[in-house]
Amino acid sequence: FYGDKLALDDVAFSADAGDFIGLLGANGAGKSTLIKCLSGVLTPSGGDARLNGHSIVTSRKWCQHQIGYLPESPSGFEDLTVAEFLKFSATSHGLSGRIRNQSVSKVCEELQLDSIFGSRLADLSKGLRQRVWLAQALVHNPPILFLDEPTDGLDPVQKVALRRHILSIAKNKIVLMSTHILEEAEAMCGRLLIMNAGRIVTDGAIQTFLDPAGQLESSVINYAS
Repeated sequence: FYGDKLALDDVAFSADAGDFIGLLGANGAGKSTLIKCLSGVLTPSGGDARLNGHSIVTSRKWCQHQIGYLPESPSGFEDLTVAEFLKFSATSHGLSGRIRNQSVSKVCEELQLDSIFGSRLADLSKGLRQRVWLAQALVHNPPILFLDEPTDGLDPVQKVALRRHILSIAKNKIVLMSTHILEEAEAMCGRLLIMNAGRIVTDGAIQTFLDPAGQLESSVINYAS
């Protein structure tokens, strides 16, 4: 429940390493609530999910160390530099000393953040700031990524750049990405979950949803409304 509203209703699915799953549905369908529950940001009022056999309810801290989470429209930490923010994020996942510093350096190299290492988050463009928030989701090298509308609010050039970065680091991870941008799902996902009124109404390989022109629009409208 979210307040007195049933936000998620009998939601069930499984995923394996290498799965890049798009989570689609209308506003209010439950996409963000599902990701927040799976990432430990919200505690479900009922039910459970398991990561490698560990409950997200009873083993929440362990599960959070296995997860990288990029929230929708992330904010905060504006007065920290990129270096300070990523070191803080790494520390919160149990990394310290040389291993922490190496992990921060590695993710900055992968996402091409070296040139802004000493810049404050407040001074960055939205595209760069979003890339830094993606870096905090990756700094501890988690096997699972939850991305909630990762390119929302970015201009077309920034969208393409961030998608490339996500795809470059997604190999061999489980990725669950909510998006309302259908061409983004077409370009990035191998599998789709479509939600409506708190339920997963269909789950399958993306090819099964594409029309003869290679587009998702008609299928998504059919299932999500």
